[in-house]
Amino acid sequence: MSQAAIHVFGGTQDARQICQGLEQAGLPYSLSVATATGEAMASSLVGDIQVGRMDAPAMERWLAGRGVRCVIDAAHPYASALRHNIRLACRQLAIPLVRYSRPSELESIRHPLIHVVNSLEEACEKVRTLGPRVLLTTGSKELAHYQAQLPEKTLLVRVLPTAEVLEQCAALGLGVAQIFAMKGPFSAEMNRALYRFCGCDAVITKESGAEGGYLEKVEPCIELGIPCLVIRRPESCEQSDYGEVVASTTDLTAYLSGLGAQEWTS
Repeated sequence: MSQAAIHVFGGTQDARQICQGLEQAGLPYSLSVATATGEAMASSLVGDIQVGRMDAPAMERWLAGRGVRCVIDAAHPYASALRHNIRLACRQLAIPLVRYSRPSELESIRHPLIHVVNSLEEACEKVRTLGPRVLLTTGSKELAHYQAQLPEKTLLVRVLPTAEVLEQCAALGLGVAQIFAMKGPFSAEMNRALYRFCGCDAVITKESGAEGGYLEKVEPCIELGIPCLVIRRPESCEQSDYGEVVASTTDLTAYLSGLGAQEWTS
């Protein structure tokens, strides 16, 4: 793997768009993704891709060994453990760290059927008062927690169509009628059709922003009269952990220019 002065963490669409912006600016970079699926989705990028999860000490060794001079945290908004490890590694190495913060759409729509909660536990507490069929559009990582919290409910899960995720669903005892394996983001029409098809009484989702199709998920719930529980993003870490927090590739490019990133290519 060749060396690049800028390293990006994240298997998200945000991270891929950031990498494309770096390419257009002529800034060499490398990218970390957690899984082979993330690697496949980033296959069109020109930068080197590191695959696999790392704890903070492993990140520190990896970044130091490659002479990285700036890190971009473009991890998923709910990847709290990853963000924590990135901050620890960069703080230890005194490497500038900039975070891309996906703009929220939480305040763009309000309705009595939209219930904003602060945690998985709070979502489960609320959904216990609703109907028996609950559609989870929150990913696969927390399925076991939902099962433990909602043993009386029929859980319907929309997850990525990978062998690893489907094996996880099978191990949890989820039947074929409960699993909807597909890759988003989805249009409002697609979500509306899914909600009708699965006959869900409630939807649990996350504050995913435009990139995650947030409005496309909640608007069909309102139209169909289905309660939708939205889990807020984790509390932001202290601003002092980052040199900058940006919400656009334009702001990111400006920040990198202020660091003299163009000189790193020489």
